[in-house]
Amino acid sequence: MTSVEEERPRALLAGASRRWVRMLPWAVAFVLCVALMPTTIVVLTADYGLNGGLASGLAVAQAAPLLLAVVRPLHAWYVVFAADVAGALALLTVDFQERLLWPFPPMELVGYVGLCLALGLRERRRTLVLVWLATAAANVGLVFVPPHGTGAKDLLLTILGGVALLLGGALRERYEVQRRLVEQETISEAERGRRTLLEERARIARELHDVVAHHMSVITVQADTAEYRLAALPPDVRQEFTSIAATARESLGEMRRLLGVLRNEEAHGELVPQPGLAQIGQLVEATARTGAPVDFTPCAASGGVEVPEAVGLSAYRIVQEALANVVRHAPGARTLVSLSVSDPAGDGDDGGGARLAVLVVNEPPPELPAGPLEVGGTGHGLVGMRERVRLVGGTLDVGPLPDGGFRVAAHLPLTEEDIT
Repeated sequence: MTSVEEERPRALLAGASRRWVRMLPWAVAFVLCVALMPTTIVVLTADYGLNGGLASGLAVAQAAPLLLAVVRPLHAWYVVFAADVAGALALLTVDFQERLLWPFPPMELVGYVGLCLALGLRERRRTLVLVWLATAAANVGLVFVPPHGTGAKDLLLTILGGVALLLGGALRERYEVQRRLVEQETISEAERGRRTLLEERARIARELHDVVAHHMSVITVQADTAEYRLAALPPDVRQEFTSIAATARESLGEMRRLLGVLRNEEAHGELVPQPGLAQIGQLVEATARTGAPVDFTPCAASGGVEVPEAVGLSAYRIVQEALANVVRHAPGARTLVSLSVSDPAGDGDDGGGARLAVLVVNEPPPELPAGPLEVGGTGHGLVGMRERVRLVGGTLDVGPLPDGGFRVAAHLPLTEEDIT
């Protein structure tokens, strides 16, 4: 049942976004059918002198299939083509004036051209060529038996039909190219976003390795030197420290192997120690030296809360990217960078432990902004911020301000039980 539904043909222009465009083929087909059917009967009987019953049958066979052409133009062509050829042969049995068109009267030309246009919009190039060859063969064949001599007007069906097929085919191929281009752009945009996300995650993993590796190294050294630093250790305790050191060294080896997969040949500069809260002031000073006015409110830790290295690194990167965006998109705008630690004993909204608040707010750029420090961006800004905040279980709020400025606010947990 599903395969039958999938093979069900769609009407011409059924994929159009506007309803009137989707209804246009039906309206044209209806108008042609209603106009050509009585006209054909009248012309064939009054002008050509054909029998009324035969003229009516030919009129129905030549005009009614135009409604079918909206959905199945090739099937409609079979009927109309046969009816037009039959009508030309039927006109050989009557005596009509030489001024009248033969083998195909004007109303048949109009219906056939409309049908060829529908064929061009639906069928493949090979089918269109075969249709035109069949039309030309029939037209040329009938020219050999003219009732009143031959002329260029006798080949009008071949010429006009070919033009309609060519026009319809060109429109169809242009539509296909545009549709595939839109699909490719959609796929490329999705792939670009996915690649940006993966690259930023790999970058975060590389930086966190440098942070975690330091602590693991300390554990290894302390465990290895415990028997020398602590006197009279029992044998079972000494063995426990040896096991801890071996496990720490094994973990470091696994991390280095993982890092070898994540690093690329261009990542050697990331082997240096990773920055933290202490370096944010230097970052602000470097930005201010470019001519951008930056006000910095440093962090005054509350209650002796220690900021974990992973949180400090995330805060540094968030401020770094936010300031870079200011330089790129709002050069010369006054910017406020603020760091603060909430009181763990306070009644925070989330009821959790202490949190580091990172706030970067810039005003609208001046009317005559200075030249930007960076010409183009990497496209990783907001993606990187969200990934870093999600990594430590914090929250991020970014967006434009009513006055034309921009605000970046991140809240990062400082207690181990809150960091995910």
